Amino acid sequence: MASTPRFWDFIAERYARQPVADEAAYQTKLRVSREYFRPDMQVLEFGCGTGSTAIAHAPFVAHIRGIDISPKMIDIARRKAAAAGIDNVGFEVSSIDTLEDGPSRYDAVMGHSILHLVDHPAAVIAKVHAQLKPGGVFISSTMCLGDSLTQRIIKAVVSLGAVVGLLPSLTAFTQQALRDTLLAAGFEIAHCWQPKPGAAVFIVARKPDNAEPAT
Repeated sequence: MASTPRFWDFIAERYARQPVADEAAYQTKLRVSREYFRPDMQVLEFGCGTGSTAIAHAPFVAHIRGIDISPKMIDIARRKAAAAGIDNVGFEVSSIDTLEDGPSRYDAVMGHSILHLVDHPAAVIAKVHAQLKPGGVFISSTMCLGDSLTQRIIKAVVSLGAVVGLLPSLTAFTQQALRDTLLAAGFEIAHCWQPKPGAAVFIVARKPDNAEPAT
């Protein structure tokens, strides 16, 4: 990952208390995601943060495995799941970079607000593709910081903070570059939506049914 857990541990409690920036858009993303879920599905969410999205989706699938590099984020997620009485979500400290390789195992993978925070997005997307069963979906929401001058300035400022270890580093995707990276990894774009200019781009990418399973 692009940053150590220290930054995310530091902001975990405050992050957990913050309201969703655009509740209507968030609810739309939840609804669209559920159109691709089935009750028998095994789901992975990497960069799960404090677990809100995994917990919201838990009633619609068989099991969700949520991973994050921040022990404090994971602790909050576990507490929230316990308080909600959710027992088909498991949260653990881990990273998509170090996730064990193996046969295609998941019906769906989620990565929200995370692809622009990893060091090698193309490698992460390729790994997600390998982890998915044929016909599985990768559901993501990504800030495309290369799409406007304002966003590129934000990226530059944050990058200065990353140099001294105060902030995570960022990848300045354009929306087209993100789509191209998904397509190059072997995905088909099933759904793409941006609530408004400058907002995160929500994509459902599908691994074709005839894709060879990873071995």
